[in-house]
Amino acid sequence: MPATSSWIDPGQAVLGAAAAPQSGVTGVFALTVKATGHTKKVYLNSELDYRNSRNLSVALTPGAAAELESLLKSPPEVALKGKRILVAGTARRVRIDFIVDDKQTGKYYYQTHVLVTDASQIRIL
Repeated sequence: MPATSSWIDPGQAVLGAAAAPQSGVTGVFALTVKATGHTKKVYLNSELDYRNSRNLSVALTPGAAAELESLLKSPPEVALKGKRILVAGTARRVRIDFIVDDKQTGKYYYQTHVLVTDASQIRIL
């Protein structure tokens, strides 16, 4: 991965993804994992509240999460919490719809995600 001067911090990633909603911003992102979450994917978040507009979420596919768990000897949401990491990929805005009783309300907001499909995209500093 490239040297420090070319790392993109979460704030720059969020702004870059908002400025280029179709293509996102590609690079190496540096962040400290402050919070984690788990649905079908594992999420590593740069802010305590994943809904914070400044948050950069690293979204691990199930395959990437399993690969990392094997390498780290612990689930990534446990092993990486509190750690400073580098993530190679593309930060993109993702629309999050509000849903009530399994129906979209018409209200939504955006999060910024970097999709990780392979463990080699992540490095611990």
